[in-house]
Amino acid sequence: MSAQEYKAPASVDRLQRGGWFFGGVGVLIALVGWMKSPAEFYHSYIFSYLLVLGLTLGSLGLLMLQHVTGGIWGIVIRRPLEAASRNIWLVLVLFAPVVMGMKYLYSGNETETGWLNAPKQGEHALSAFQQGYLTTNGFLTRAVVYFVVWILLMWLCNQWSIRQDQQGNAEGWKLRMKQLSAPGIILYIVVMTFAAIDWAMSLSPRWSSTIYGFIFVGGQAIAAMAMMIVVVVLLSRSEPYSGLITKRHLHDLGKLLFALNMLWAYFAFSQLLIIWSGNLPEEISFYRTRMSGQWGVVALMVALLGFGVPFLLLLSRDAKRTASAVSKIAIFMILMRVVDLYWMTKPEFTSRAVPSWLDVVVPIGLVGLWLGFFAMNLKQRPLLPVGDPNLWEVVPQNEH
Repeated sequence: MSAQEYKAPASVDRLQRGGWFFGGVGVLIALVGWMKSPAEFYHSYIFSYLLVLGLTLGSLGLLMLQHVTGGIWGIVIRRPLEAASRNIWLVLVLFAPVVMGMKYLYSGNETETGWLNAPKQGEHALSAFQQGYLTTNGFLTRAVVYFVVWILLMWLCNQWSIRQDQQGNAEGWKLRMKQLSAPGIILYIVVMTFAAIDWAMSLSPRWSSTIYGFIFVGGQAIAAMAMMIVVVVLLSRSEPYSGLITKRHLHDLGKLLFALNMLWAYFAFSQLLIIWSGNLPEEISFYRTRMSGQWGVVALMVALLGFGVPFLLLLSRDAKRTASAVSKIAIFMILMRVVDLYWMTKPEFTSRAVPSWLDVVVPIGLVGLWLGFFAMNLKQRPLLPVGDPNLWEVVPQNEH
Protein backbone atom coordinates (compact mmCIF):
# COMPACT_ATOMS: atom_id res chain seq x y z
CA MET A 1 0.00 0.00 0.00
CA SER A 2 1.28 3.43 -0.91
CA ALA A 3 1.39 6.11 1.72
CA GLN A 4 -0.54 8.30 -0.72
CA GLU A 5 -3.53 5.97 -0.27
CA TYR A 6 -3.97 6.56 3.44
CA LYS A 7 -7.55 7.77 3.40
CA ALA A 8 -10.01 7.89 6.26
CA PRO A 9 -11.85 4.57 6.85
CA ALA A 10 -15.61 4.11 7.09
CA SER A 11 -15.47 4.66 10.85
CA VAL A 12 -14.77 8.36 10.21
CA ASP A 13 -17.94 8.58 8.10
CA ARG A 14 -19.88 7.06 10.98
CA LEU A 15 -18.29 9.54 13.38
CA GLN A 16 -19.31 12.41 11.11
CA ARG A 17 -22.91 11.25 10.81
CA GLY A 18 -23.17 10.49 14.53
CA GLY A 19 -21.62 13.81 15.50
CA TRP A 20 -23.95 15.82 13.30
CA PHE A 21 -26.99 13.84 14.44
CA PHE A 22 -26.36 14.21 18.17
CA GLY A 23 -25.10 17.74 17.67
CA GLY A 24 -28.17 18.75 15.69
CA VAL A 25 -30.57 17.16 18.15
CA GLY A 26 -28.72 18.70 21.09
CA VAL A 27 -28.77 22.16 19.54
CA LEU A 28 -32.48 21.95 18.73
CA ILE A 29 -33.33 20.93 22.30
CA ALA A 30 -31.01 23.65 23.63
CA LEU A 31 -32.87 26.22 21.53
CA VAL A 32 -36.04 25.28 23.40
CA GLY A 33 -34.18 26.01 26.64
CA TRP A 34 -32.97 29.31 25.19
CA MET A 35 -36.55 30.38 24.44
CA LYS A 36 -37.83 29.30 27.87
CA SER A 37 -34.92 30.54 30.00
CA PRO A 38 -32.21 32.48 28.14
CA ALA A 39 -30.19 33.15 31.30
CA GLU A 40 -29.87 29.43 32.14
CA PHE A 41 -29.05 28.66 28.51
CA TYR A 42 -26.15 31.12 28.38
CA HIS A 43 -24.87 29.94 31.76
CA SER A 44 -24.65 26.43 30.31
CA TYR A 45 -23.34 27.67 26.98
CA ILE A 46 -20.23 29.42 28.28
CA PHE A 47 -18.56 26.36 29.80
CA SER A 48 -19.66 24.21 26.85
CA TYR A 49 -18.14 26.72 24.46
CA LEU A 50 -14.89 26.80 26.40
CA LEU A 51 -14.75 23.01 26.03
CA VAL A 52 -14.93 22.98 22.21
CA LEU A 53 -12.61 25.99 22.12
CA GLY A 54 -10.13 23.96 24.16
CA LEU A 55 -10.37 20.92 21.88
CA THR A 56 -9.59 23.16 18.91
CA LEU A 57 -6.86 25.38 20.32
CA GLY A 58 -5.30 22.54 22.32
CA SER A 59 -4.90 20.66 19.04
CA LEU A 60 -3.31 23.70 17.43
CA GLY A 61 -0.89 24.01 20.36
CA LEU A 62 0.05 20.31 20.20
CA LEU A 63 0.50 20.59 16.43
CA MET A 64 3.00 23.41 16.86
CA LEU A 65 4.68 21.50 19.69
CA GLN A 66 5.20 18.57 17.36
CA HIS A 67 6.76 20.80 14.71
CA VAL A 68 9.14 22.28 17.30
CA THR A 69 10.21 18.96 18.85
CA GLY A 70 10.08 16.83 15.71
CA GLY A 71 8.88 13.93 17.84
CA ILE A 72 7.73 10.76 16.12
CA TRP A 73 4.80 10.72 18.54
CA GLY A 74 3.30 13.59 16.57
CA ILE A 75 3.45 12.06 13.11
CA VAL A 76 0.64 9.57 13.75
CA ILE A 77 -1.63 12.33 15.10
CA ARG A 78 -0.51 15.22 12.92
CA ARG A 79 -3.37 14.95 10.43
CA PRO A 80 -6.00 14.60 13.21
CA LEU A 81 -4.44 17.63 14.94
CA GLU A 82 -4.62 19.62 11.72
CA ALA A 83 -8.23 18.55 11.18
CA ALA A 84 -9.12 19.59 14.74
CA SER A 85 -7.36 22.94 14.36
CA ARG A 86 -9.45 23.71 11.26
CA ASN A 87 -12.53 23.58 13.48
CA ILE A 88 -11.56 27.14 14.46
CA TRP A 89 -14.07 28.27 11.82
CA LEU A 90 -16.83 26.42 13.69
CA VAL A 91 -15.61 27.88 17.00
CA LEU A 92 -15.71 31.35 15.47
CA VAL A 93 -19.37 30.88 14.49
CA LEU A 94 -20.19 29.44 17.92
CA PHE A 95 -18.79 32.57 19.55
CA ALA A 96 -21.84 34.51 18.33
CA PRO A 97 -24.08 33.29 21.21
CA VAL A 98 -21.44 34.44 23.70
CA VAL A 99 -21.72 37.94 22.26
CA MET A 100 -25.52 37.73 22.18
CA GLY A 101 -25.63 36.61 25.81
CA MET A 102 -23.17 39.08 27.29
CA LYS A 103 -25.81 40.71 29.49
CA TYR A 104 -26.61 37.31 31.02
CA LEU A 105 -22.96 36.37 31.52
CA TYR A 106 -21.21 39.55 32.60
CA SER A 107 -23.85 41.38 34.63
CA GLY A 108 -23.03 39.63 37.88
CA ASN A 109 -25.40 37.76 40.18
CA GLU A 110 -27.71 38.44 43.11
CA THR A 111 -24.87 39.42 45.44
CA GLU A 112 -22.34 41.07 43.12
CA THR A 113 -22.53 43.22 40.02
CA GLY A 114 -20.61 42.29 36.90
CA TRP A 115 -18.43 44.50 34.75
CA LEU A 116 -21.29 45.32 32.39
CA ASN A 117 -23.32 47.01 35.12
CA ALA A 118 -20.73 47.88 37.78
CA PRO A 119 -21.11 51.35 39.30
CA LYS A 120 -18.57 53.96 38.28
CA GLN A 121 -17.96 55.02 41.87
CA GLY A 122 -18.49 53.66 45.33
CA GLU A 123 -17.70 50.48 47.23
CA HIS A 124 -18.53 48.09 44.39
CA ALA A 125 -16.88 50.10 41.62
CA LEU A 126 -14.13 48.53 39.55
CA SER A 127 -10.64 50.00 39.41
CA ALA A 128 -9.86 52.68 36.85
CA PHE A 129 -7.91 50.19 34.75
CA GLN A 130 -10.76 47.67 34.82
CA GLN A 131 -13.28 50.31 33.84
CA GLY A 132 -11.15 51.15 30.82
CA TYR A 133 -10.37 47.55 29.91
CA LEU A 134 -13.66 45.75 30.56
CA THR A 135 -15.91 47.47 28.07
CA THR A 136 -18.19 46.04 25.41
CA ASN A 137 -16.16 47.56 22.57
CA GLY A 138 -12.91 46.35 24.12
CA PHE A 139 -14.34 42.86 24.64
CA LEU A 140 -15.41 42.58 20.99
CA THR A 141 -12.27 44.18 19.57
CA ARG A 142 -9.98 41.87 21.49
CA ALA A 143 -12.06 38.86 20.43
CA VAL A 144 -11.46 39.81 16.80
CA VAL A 145 -7.71 40.00 17.48
CA TYR A 146 -7.73 36.60 19.20
CA PHE A 147 -9.45 34.87 16.31
CA VAL A 148 -7.25 36.57 13.72
CA VAL A 149 -4.14 35.24 15.50
CA TRP A 150 -5.54 31.71 15.91
CA ILE A 151 -6.83 31.53 12.34
CA LEU A 152 -3.50 32.79 10.97
CA LEU A 153 -1.52 30.18 12.93
CA MET A 154 -3.95 27.45 11.89
CA TRP A 155 -3.90 28.47 8.23
CA LEU A 156 -0.11 28.61 8.00
CA CYS A 157 0.38 25.25 9.75
CA ASN A 158 -2.18 23.58 7.49
CA GLN A 159 -1.16 25.21 4.22
CA TRP A 160 2.55 24.61 4.67
CA SER A 161 1.86 20.99 5.57
CA ILE A 162 -0.05 20.52 2.30
CA ARG A 163 2.74 22.21 0.35
CA GLN A 164 5.23 19.85 1.99
CA ASP A 165 3.19 16.95 0.58
CA GLN A 166 2.74 18.41 -2.88
CA GLN A 167 5.87 20.42 -3.68
CA GLY A 168 8.69 18.34 -2.27
CA ASN A 169 11.58 20.06 -0.44
CA ALA A 170 10.42 18.25 2.69
CA GLU A 171 13.28 19.44 4.88
CA GLY A 172 12.76 23.05 3.84
CA TRP A 173 9.08 23.02 4.73
CA LYS A 174 9.83 21.17 7.95
CA LEU A 175 12.26 23.92 8.98
CA ARG A 176 9.78 26.62 8.02
CA MET A 177 7.02 25.06 10.14
CA LYS A 178 9.43 24.72 13.04
CA GLN A 179 10.42 28.38 12.77
CA LEU A 180 6.76 29.35 12.76
CA SER A 181 5.74 27.08 15.63
CA ALA A 182 8.37 28.19 18.15
CA PRO A 183 7.05 31.76 18.46
CA GLY A 184 3.57 30.47 17.57
CA ILE A 185 3.34 28.49 20.80
CA ILE A 186 4.26 31.58 22.81
CA LEU A 187 1.75 33.66 20.88
CA TYR A 188 -0.96 31.04 21.42
CA ILE A 189 -0.35 30.98 25.19
CA VAL A 190 -0.32 34.79 25.48
CA VAL A 191 -3.47 35.24 23.40
CA MET A 192 -5.28 32.39 25.19
CA THR A 193 -4.38 34.00 28.52
CA PHE A 194 -6.10 37.23 27.52
CA ALA A 195 -9.06 35.31 26.09
CA ALA A 196 -9.43 33.37 29.36
CA ILE A 197 -9.39 36.66 31.27
CA ASP A 198 -12.04 38.20 28.99
CA TRP A 199 -14.39 35.24 28.64
CA ALA A 200 -14.03 33.38 31.96
CA MET A 201 -12.18 35.34 34.65
CA SER A 202 -14.26 38.47 34.01
CA LEU A 203 -17.35 36.54 35.09
CA SER A 204 -16.05 37.65 38.51
CA PRO A 205 -14.26 40.90 37.65
CA ARG A 206 -13.11 41.71 41.18
CA TRP A 207 -11.00 38.56 41.36
CA SER A 208 -7.77 37.97 39.44
CA SER A 209 -4.99 35.43 39.07
CA THR A 210 -1.76 35.67 37.11
CA ILE A 211 -1.66 31.92 36.40
CA TYR A 212 -5.29 31.62 35.29
CA GLY A 213 -4.46 31.55 31.58
CA PHE A 214 -1.88 28.79 32.05
CA ILE A 215 -4.51 26.65 33.76
CA PHE A 216 -6.70 27.01 30.68
CA VAL A 217 -3.82 26.20 28.33
CA GLY A 218 -2.95 23.09 30.36
CA GLY A 219 -6.56 21.95 30.36
CA GLN A 220 -6.85 22.49 26.62
CA ALA A 221 -3.74 20.39 26.02
CA ILE A 222 -5.19 17.56 28.13
CA ALA A 223 -8.51 17.63 26.27
CA ALA A 224 -6.84 17.70 22.85
CA MET A 225 -4.32 14.95 23.62
CA ALA A 226 -7.03 12.75 25.12
CA MET A 227 -9.15 13.29 22.01
CA MET A 228 -6.22 12.36 19.77
CA ILE A 229 -5.68 9.11 21.68
CA VAL A 230 -9.34 8.20 21.23
CA VAL A 231 -9.14 9.02 17.50
CA VAL A 232 -5.96 6.99 17.00
CA VAL A 233 -7.48 3.97 18.74
CA LEU A 234 -10.60 4.34 16.57
CA LEU A 235 -8.53 4.53 13.39
CA SER A 236 -6.34 1.59 14.42
CA ARG A 237 -9.32 -0.77 14.19
CA SER A 238 -9.35 -0.68 10.39
CA GLU A 239 -7.07 -0.20 7.41
CA PRO A 240 -4.88 1.64 6.74
CA TYR A 241 -4.01 2.46 10.36
CA SER A 242 -4.39 -1.06 11.71
CA GLY A 243 -0.90 -2.06 10.59
CA LEU A 244 0.77 1.16 11.74
CA ILE A 245 -0.33 1.93 15.30
CA THR A 246 1.83 -0.04 17.68
CA LYS A 247 2.08 -0.23 21.45
CA ARG A 248 5.04 2.14 21.21
CA HIS A 249 2.88 4.86 19.66
CA LEU A 250 0.19 4.45 22.31
CA HIS A 251 2.84 4.45 25.02
CA ASP A 252 4.33 7.72 23.76
CA LEU A 253 0.92 9.41 23.56
CA GLY A 254 -0.06 8.08 26.97
CA LYS A 255 3.15 9.41 28.52
CA LEU A 256 2.53 12.85 27.06
CA LEU A 257 -1.04 12.81 28.40
CA PHE A 258 0.37 11.84 31.80
CA ALA A 259 2.83 14.75 31.68
CA LEU A 260 0.17 17.24 30.62
CA ASN A 261 -2.08 16.11 33.46
CA MET A 262 0.69 16.77 35.97
CA LEU A 263 1.43 20.17 34.38
CA TRP A 264 -2.21 21.22 34.66
CA ALA A 265 -2.33 20.04 38.29
CA TYR A 266 0.83 22.01 39.04
CA PHE A 267 -0.69 25.21 37.66
CA ALA A 268 -3.99 24.68 39.49
CA PHE A 269 -2.31 23.82 42.81
CA SER A 270 0.10 26.76 42.51
CA GLN A 271 -2.81 29.15 42.13
CA LEU A 272 -4.59 27.62 45.15
CA LEU A 273 -1.43 27.62 47.28
CA ILE A 274 -0.55 31.25 46.56
CA ILE A 275 -4.07 32.53 47.22
CA TRP A 276 -4.48 30.33 50.30
CA SER A 277 -1.18 31.58 51.74
CA GLY A 278 -1.96 35.23 51.05
CA ASN A 279 -5.51 34.96 52.41
CA LEU A 280 -6.42 38.41 51.11
CA PRO A 281 -10.11 39.32 50.88
CA GLU A 282 -9.87 40.40 47.24
CA GLU A 283 -8.18 37.12 46.24
CA ILE A 284 -10.08 34.42 48.12
CA SER A 285 -13.54 35.05 46.62
CA PHE A 286 -12.96 32.52 43.82
CA TYR A 287 -12.23 29.63 46.19
CA ARG A 288 -14.62 30.76 48.91
CA THR A 289 -17.46 30.18 46.48
CA ARG A 290 -16.11 26.96 45.01
CA MET A 291 -14.83 25.11 48.06
CA SER A 292 -17.89 25.23 50.28
CA GLY A 293 -21.35 23.72 50.11
CA GLN A 294 -22.29 21.74 47.02
CA TRP A 295 -19.47 23.26 45.01
CA GLY A 296 -16.98 21.89 47.52
CA VAL A 297 -18.05 18.38 46.49
CA VAL A 298 -17.43 19.27 42.85
CA ALA A 299 -14.02 20.68 43.77
CA LEU A 300 -13.16 17.38 45.43
CA MET A 301 -14.28 15.54 42.30
CA VAL A 302 -12.03 17.72 40.13
CA ALA A 303 -9.02 17.06 42.38
CA LEU A 304 -9.52 13.33 42.90
CA LEU A 305 -11.10 12.28 39.62
CA GLY A 306 -9.66 14.97 37.36
CA PHE A 307 -6.09 14.48 38.52
CA GLY A 308 -5.68 11.69 41.08
CA VAL A 309 -7.37 8.80 39.25
CA PRO A 310 -5.79 9.48 35.81
CA PHE A 311 -2.41 10.00 37.51
CA LEU A 312 -2.57 6.58 39.17
CA LEU A 313 -3.91 4.81 36.08
CA LEU A 314 -1.36 6.32 33.71
CA LEU A 315 1.48 5.30 35.99
CA SER A 316 0.95 1.81 34.61
CA ARG A 317 3.05 1.00 31.57
CA ASP A 318 0.58 -1.66 30.47
CA ALA A 319 -2.35 0.76 30.67
CA LYS A 320 -0.60 3.23 28.37
CA ARG A 321 0.28 0.47 25.86
CA THR A 322 -3.18 -1.13 25.76
CA ALA A 323 -5.57 0.49 23.28
CA SER A 324 -8.78 -0.26 25.16
CA ALA A 325 -7.38 0.89 28.50
CA VAL A 326 -5.70 4.12 27.39
CA SER A 327 -8.69 5.15 25.26
CA LYS A 328 -11.09 4.68 28.18
CA ILE A 329 -8.79 6.74 30.42
CA ALA A 330 -8.69 9.43 27.71
CA ILE A 331 -12.49 9.55 27.43
CA PHE A 332 -12.75 9.81 31.22
CA MET A 333 -10.30 12.72 31.23
CA ILE A 334 -12.33 14.57 28.59
CA LEU A 335 -15.44 14.15 30.75
CA MET A 336 -13.52 15.54 33.71
CA ARG A 337 -12.53 18.54 31.62
CA VAL A 338 -16.26 19.24 31.29
CA VAL A 339 -16.65 19.01 35.07
CA ASP A 340 -13.66 21.30 35.63
CA LEU A 341 -14.95 23.99 33.26
CA TYR A 342 -18.39 23.66 34.86
CA TRP A 343 -16.78 24.21 38.27
CA MET A 344 -14.77 27.19 37.05
CA THR A 345 -17.72 29.08 35.55
CA LYS A 346 -21.13 27.99 36.91
CA PRO A 347 -20.62 29.06 40.58
CA GLU A 348 -20.72 32.67 39.38
CA PHE A 349 -24.41 32.20 38.58
CA THR A 350 -25.78 29.82 41.19
CA SER A 351 -24.97 28.17 44.52
CA ARG A 352 -26.61 24.96 43.28
CA ALA A 353 -24.02 22.54 41.90
CA VAL A 354 -26.45 19.90 40.61
CA PRO A 355 -26.47 20.23 36.78
CA SER A 356 -29.64 21.32 35.01
CA TRP A 357 -30.84 19.59 31.86
CA LEU A 358 -29.30 22.39 29.82
CA ASP A 359 -25.93 21.68 31.44
CA VAL A 360 -26.14 18.24 29.80
CA VAL A 361 -27.81 19.05 26.50
CA VAL A 362 -25.73 22.09 25.50
CA PRO A 363 -22.29 20.40 25.78
CA ILE A 364 -23.62 17.33 23.96
CA GLY A 365 -24.86 19.57 21.16
CA LEU A 366 -21.63 21.54 20.79
CA VAL A 367 -19.34 18.52 21.09
CA GLY A 368 -21.49 16.64 18.58
CA LEU A 369 -21.16 19.46 16.06
CA TRP A 370 -17.44 19.65 16.77
CA LEU A 371 -16.97 15.93 16.13
CA GLY A 372 -19.00 16.10 12.94
CA PHE A 373 -16.91 18.90 11.46
CA PHE A 374 -13.71 17.28 12.74
CA ALA A 375 -14.54 14.05 10.91
CA MET A 376 -15.36 16.01 7.76
CA ASN A 377 -11.99 17.76 7.96
CA LEU A 378 -10.19 14.48 8.61
CA LYS A 379 -11.53 12.97 5.37
CA GLN A 380 -10.14 15.78 3.23
CA ARG A 381 -6.49 14.69 3.43
CA PRO A 382 -4.40 11.52 3.78
CA LEU A 383 -4.28 10.27 7.37
CA LEU A 384 -0.50 10.61 7.39
CA PRO A 385 1.71 13.56 6.35
CA VAL A 386 3.08 11.86 3.25
CA GLY A 387 5.67 14.59 2.65
CA ASP A 388 7.24 14.46 6.11
CA PRO A 389 10.88 13.34 5.88
CA ASN A 390 10.48 11.28 9.07
CA LEU A 391 7.46 9.35 7.85
CA TRP A 392 9.63 6.28 7.24
CA GLU A 393 9.90 5.85 11.00
CA VAL A 394 6.15 5.21 11.11
CA VAL A 395 5.42 3.58 7.76
CA PRO A 396 7.50 0.53 6.70
CA GLN A 397 9.83 1.43 3.84
CA ASN A 398 8.16 -0.96 1.44
CA GLU A 399 4.97 1.13 1.77
CA HIS A 400 6.51 4.58 1.43
